[in-house]
Amino acid sequence: MKPVVLITGGSQGIGAAIARMFAKEIPGVRLALVARTEKKLQAVARSVEKLGAKAAVFVCDVTDEAAVNAMAAAVHERFGRVDVLINNAGVFEGAPLLETSVAQFDRVVAASLRSTFLVSQAFVPGMVQRGIGDVFNLSSIAGLQAYPNGAAYCAAKFGVTGLTKVMRAELKDKGVRVCSVCPGATWTPSWANSGFTAERMMPATDIARAVLNVYQLSRKTVVEEIVLRPQLGDL
Repeated sequence: MKPVVLITGGSQGIGAAIARMFAKEIPGVRLALVARTEKKLQAVARSVEKLGAKAAVFVCDVTDEAAVNAMAAAVHERFGRVDVLINNAGVFEGAPLLETSVAQFDRVVAASLRSTFLVSQAFVPGMVQRGIGDVFNLSSIAGLQAYPNGAAYCAAKFGVTGLTKVMRAELKDKGVRVCSVCPGATWTPSWANSGFTAERMMPATDIARAVLNVYQLSRKTVVEEIVLRPQLGDL
């Protein structure tokens, strides 16, 4: 039976690229696409179905516990299980520490870190019960090294990096592989008005390819961390 892959933040950017990569390389893969915007999710679903995948969209605010629980119930009803969990949801808001509001800090941390915690709690127990599964948590270069004007984002991504390490330590003897994915600057819609150009950044398809390649390794191997940086520049 073809794997069920759940992707949060699956409506655009890296999440959409991962969905298309799995659809292209694993014919018949079943994709659960999760995000807040149904219109964008439906567009991604149509694109992956043209590649041979089976897709379903689940509109959900993954920072909300009740919403995640409801989404998980709907996913299990539709697909029965999740084999690969890709915690990709997140938001970037840059500001100096002393200019970061509490609301902004909470929003950024919730989007990346709280969502990873909630969605993992919803789907990892099933993997443990079956004795097999894969989890990819999208951290960032910002989760490995700090930089100015990144108080909230760095805190969130360092949190994802740390949570991933805990998950790996707790799940490694239960058949569940856990990988931290740490991209540098990757061209996505969020960079459209940044003043930077795509030429200085990595394409989202490269991040997607890296995730797929790690997933396809034998079960005897776990890649604990993927670090990807643009060849030109240090973004």
